[in-house]
Amino acid sequence: MRVLVATDAWAPQVNGVVRTLGELQRRAGNAGLVLDFVTPADFRTLPMPGYPEIRLSLNVGPGIAARVAAFRPEAVHIATEGPIGLAARRFCLAGAIPFTTSYHTRFPEYLRARLPVPEAVTYRWLRWFHNAGCGIMTATPSLDADLGARGFGPLMRWSRGVDTALFRLRKESVLNLPRPIFLNVGRVAVEKNLEAFLGLDLPGSKVVVGEGPALDGLRKAYPGAHFLGPKSGPALAEIYASADVFVFPSRTDTFGLVIIEALASGLPVAAFPVMGPKDIITDPSVGRLGEDLRTSALEALTLDRQACRAFAECYSWEASVAQFAANMRSAVHRHVAAA
Repeated sequence: MRVLVATDAWAPQVNGVVRTLGELQRRAGNAGLVLDFVTPADFRTLPMPGYPEIRLSLNVGPGIAARVAAFRPEAVHIATEGPIGLAARRFCLAGAIPFTTSYHTRFPEYLRARLPVPEAVTYRWLRWFHNAGCGIMTATPSLDADLGARGFGPLMRWSRGVDTALFRLRKESVLNLPRPIFLNVGRVAVEKNLEAFLGLDLPGSKVVVGEGPALDGLRKAYPGAHFLGPKSGPALAEIYASADVFVFPSRTDTFGLVIIEALASGLPVAAFPVMGPKDIITDPSVGRLGEDLRTSALEALTLDRQACRAFAECYSWEASVAQFAANMRSAVHRHVAAA
């Protein structure tokens, strides 16, 4: 099956969406997919105001049209709601091309954290964007329930995976810091709620891996924490395996790919009992969820690293990509039936 994937999130950005699409690209052939990607690398871009790591593509309409004409996809998957996603949506509707979308990011909550924009307004726009397609892919049951209650649909499950060969237990530590070491990995931005982690009274050391618009401010506000900047590949995997607890303070993520990367590395998790963490941490032997994040982090120190690793092995990128492929075939059938 030939599928064109349109995304505003792409390398060199470092986030869960980019990692998920990268795994999809690498493993598509095993699921009977032939993929082409339309990304910001194909266009002239400008940095997003207040978030320069994200590039906004310009004049994308002609590029989308040319790519569709050359690739001749059976369907299109729109991964993001940015300029590329909007142009792809418009082109698919005009040409009666079946398309699906992904709901990766809780934009109403993210936007409210930055600007006084009512969530109801943003959700109205997102319903307009997503409900025009043949299906909306979501990662967790709680996100399904939330979006369904808000009038989104039809919903299709697309879970995530983890590279268990890369993220694994390791004998040697690359972090020469006082223990215990409490780690967070991800985008350093206001919506990640990192102050809830960095402000905790915890023994040992706090480590943050990642970059983003809040990095400089947090470095100044929390000089006792260790900010290592962005890491990837083996360097990131070694840091995970060198820590003692993974602390995930976000209240707005729809999944949290870093959670299963941590678990695969033998790292127990402490998080709030919200969408994402509560969908993944379904076994108290691998993590602690609670509104008292300090207590959860300290209790997580007592959990078994081997149990965390065994739990993460249930997540497979092969299964994730097969699920995506099944969703795309279902969307095409739905489109044909409705024609």
